Amino acid sequence: MLQHVTLEVTPGTVRDCVAFWALLGFTEMVPPPMLRDEFVWVEREGTQIHYAPTDDPSAPARRGHVAIVAPDYEAVLRALTAAGFELTDGTNAWDAPRTFVRDPGGHRVEIMSAPPHPPWPGE
Repeated sequence: MLQHVTLEVTPGTVRDCVAFWALLGFTEMVPPPMLRDEFVWVEREGTQIHYAPTDDPSAPARRGHVAIVAPDYEAVLRALTAAGFELTDGTNAWDAPRTFVRDPGGHRVEIMSAPPHPPWPGE
């Protein structure tokens, strides 16, 4: 299990990023005392996203991304659309729809209806 990923964002986008992840079923949690002044964490079922607010964040990846399996794929897509996020369909490489979206910090996030697992289509 991937336990967490840390993403850099400007301080002004942190709250919007927390709200974005809430649409994906994540809730904000309190980091350990020695990290509270440096990070904002969200969590769902043991997986965490750690936001590192910085005035000069690294540029978000063009293709690199964080991927999650949505608890209710269609409901998550509806919530993201209603919140004004632009969705891009991913290729259906394993007979399970997937969609890409950018969080308020510009990071690419893949929303999967199911995790990839063989047998692969076409084989």
